[in-house]
Amino acid sequence: MNFIRRSRLWWVGAVLLCIAIVIGASIIFAVRRAEPILRARIVETLSARFHARVELAALHVSVRAGLQVSGEGLKIFGARDPNPHEPGVQPLISTAEFRFTSDIYSLLHSPMKIDRVYLRGLELNIPPKSQRQQSGGWMDWRKSRIDILVSQFVCDEANLVINTSRPDKPPLEFAINNLEMHDIGPGQPLRFTATLINPKPVGRIHSSGFFGPWQPDDIRSTPVKGDYTFSNADLSTIKGIGGILASTGSYHGSLDNILVDGTTDTPDFRLTISGHSVPLKTRFHAIVDGTSGDTYLQPVEAKLLSSTLTATGSIVRIKEPKGHRVLLDVLSKDSRIDDLLRVAVRVDPAMTGKSDFRAKLEIEPGSADISDRLRLAGDIHISGARFTNEKIQSRVEDWSERTRGEPKLIQPGLQEDVRSDMNATFVLNGGLLSVSQLHFQMPGAKVSMSGIYKVDGSECDFHGKADLDAKLSQMVTGWKSVLLKPMDPFFSKNGAGTEVPISVTGTRTELHFGLDFHKKQAQPKKSSGD
Repeated sequence: MNFIRRSRLWWVGAVLLCIAIVIGASIIFAVRRAEPILRARIVETLSARFHARVELAALHVSVRAGLQVSGEGLKIFGARDPNPHEPGVQPLISTAEFRFTSDIYSLLHSPMKIDRVYLRGLELNIPPKSQRQQSGGWMDWRKSRIDILVSQFVCDEANLVINTSRPDKPPLEFAINNLEMHDIGPGQPLRFTATLINPKPVGRIHSSGFFGPWQPDDIRSTPVKGDYTFSNADLSTIKGIGGILASTGSYHGSLDNILVDGTTDTPDFRLTISGHSVPLKTRFHAIVDGTSGDTYLQPVEAKLLSSTLTATGSIVRIKEPKGHRVLLDVLSKDSRIDDLLRVAVRVDPAMTGKSDFRAKLEIEPGSADISDRLRLAGDIHISGARFTNEKIQSRVEDWSERTRGEPKLIQPGLQEDVRSDMNATFVLNGGLLSVSQLHFQMPGAKVSMSGIYKVDGSECDFHGKADLDAKLSQMVTGWKSVLLKPMDPFFSKNGAGTEVPISVTGTRTELHFGLDFHKKQAQPKKSSGD
């Protein structure tokens, strides 16, 4: 009996061994067959999805824990050139590595369904607008079946490159840290979420939305739509400014014409030339041209302290020197001159009052401080102006009493609170303000001058003339009035009042007002950059 029992056990073991060998051989056979099957399916599916030629350098299949697939060197071309290695031909989409896991039975079904595919080193190269994709080609995607359906793509280290045919502009590049895409269905857009670090100003951008449907005949017309948040953007990474910016908004359009609407909030905005932190909020509508990377602002409304400014213009990408050229038309009505001076001047504002101005602002690209690259040219009107330096304001009030022929009313500390009006045409370049037409009016006097003023307050040099209501002899009392009586006709303007050359020189804290017989109507000094 024992012999018979052992014999049966031996046969059972032999049969099980044979079954194991058959199963193992089948698995080995399936694995060997899986690679070419999957390779063909991946190539055919992507070719059908993107209407393009596809290359796959390597594919590996393992069945240790289900069906594990990995691949390297995946390239999807947009052009129909039969030789993808010809110089100048680059893939529209490429990835260094991909991998996914499924069950082995999915290999035998069509379409093969995969929940998630992981990608590393994804790069999307959008060609110049002139290089449109040609219809037709070696594969008709409308007739081709899709053999693999993927619910989700998860990608690390993605890079979007929008190329341009213009030699003066570099490609527009976006480095994306994390990217997830969800395929909603054939002919439908991809739903995506992405996180990237913006290089300048440095900050984290999170965006979600829809991309597609893919337009194989004109890739740049592929629709895009979504929302974004831009948080903790450090403006100090742009030399010359500072503050922490936050922005939210939405966008829609196509790759070559994206419309963006958003807001920004910078509670501590500052220019390094002044060092004063002020709250700055903006609301903007912009058009981003994907063919060049240029941005057109139409318009930007900015709130600076209690003043409102409106700007329209462009931010144009430049290849040499690398950076952006900012060209804006800036307009402001009923703003405060002290608000504007606070952000632009290191010392406290020299005057207060309402202001209206219009100007052209230009910032050249480069690595220099923004104050050295900024140029501002325009005109300004200030009403109800009052100097914040009481010594200077007292001199103005004293001067107003004299020019009205009332020197007897001058009593220290008891003068009338004089407010002035000012109009000026100016150019600000390299921290130097050059004024060609300055008209200053206060009770009793009208002043026309030209000159320069350094925004750090270290130099003031203006020369011009003053038209006064009173005669020279009426501006003083006592024996001085008697001595000046014979001089009245020489400085009379049309038989009444007085016209004299004057100057204002010195520094912000030590201004000197005086007659200027030697520099009457002198021309303003020129800055080296004018």
